[in-house]
Amino acid sequence: MAGESESFSTTADEETTKYGFDRAEMYQSNLAGTVNPYERHLFLCYKSHDSWPSHIENSESDPLPTLLASALKARKKDIQVQTRLTICEGGDDVKLSDGDVVIFPDMIIYRGLKDSDVDSFVDAVLVSGNPWVSGIPEELTGSYVFVCAHNNRDRRCGVCGPVLIEKFKEEIEYRNLKDQVFVTACSHVGGHKYAGNVITFSADSEGKIVGNWYGYVTPDDVVELLDQQIVKGEVIDRIWRGQMGAKVKETETLDESKLANGTTVPNNVIQPQEIAIEEKAQKFASCCQGANGFSCCQDENTEKKQDENKMGGLRCWTSKLEQRHVLTTVAIAGAVATVALAYAFYKRAR
Repeated sequence: MAGESESFSTTADEETTKYGFDRAEMYQSNLAGTVNPYERHLFLCYKSHDSWPSHIENSESDPLPTLLASALKARKKDIQVQTRLTICEGGDDVKLSDGDVVIFPDMIIYRGLKDSDVDSFVDAVLVSGNPWVSGIPEELTGSYVFVCAHNNRDRRCGVCGPVLIEKFKEEIEYRNLKDQVFVTACSHVGGHKYAGNVITFSADSEGKIVGNWYGYVTPDDVVELLDQQIVKGEVIDRIWRGQMGAKVKETETLDESKLANGTTVPNNVIQPQEIAIEEKAQKFASCCQGANGFSCCQDENTEKKQDENKMGGLRCWTSKLEQRHVLTTVAIAGAVATVALAYAFYKRAR
């Protein structure tokens, strides 16, 4: 028995290392911008996360999720609000049962959807935007936390998800938030490599219901998610993937520039094209601002040409002055010679 226990412990440790929070791929990818834009999120409550097949929305043995997913796909062009479907787990603590449909950000729930009601539900509620005649919507209160624990889809979420759910429940009970914050398991939401994956639906700082997605969540992050995201409505940037209603570009980090190969470089690192621009800029003289907005910015080459023109004019003027001086000297010398010659003839004549 001792040998079997030791063997089981070793296997569990190896699995945790490979699929859990200490796996090598943790924190290796940028999270911001990894949520495709959408505006409405439907959660269909259906069975337990342990029983969900890999693709529950296409399972022949699970007609309700399959019918709802197929109806959404068939009426996609008719549904004006971009809608996403996820399966979630029920339970007394979250007050959800099989067939219940929760809609965010509307914060409403329709109880007991059946296979035969799917088409009428989609047509009335999602296409036409009207109340469903077969059910009365109930208003939801509080905040909801969905943790991906879809083990049959990806082992990483299967290992990380249940641990996070238990941690959330512990902290919720410790803080006496059982009637205000509800946590449950959900199916595949995309990006299993970011496990633990968590989606929170709560009011932001302005009171608006927002769905925030988080990745690489560990048990150490649970307290911060409750205190900062759920209670204060403040996003935790370091593990934030994006949010419902936001476009991909809006969710990208502002302190880094993305390169074509997907890597990032800090803004204070000068790129080759920036160096070329800087070198080009250095070829010009600095500008000064004159009175009344007049700018005396000039190209260095232009100033150089103007200086050369000035020097050329000076040299030309100097040359002309020297030439005039020579001519004057020659003229005076000629005049003196003429007078001397005339005086010589005058004396000879006497």
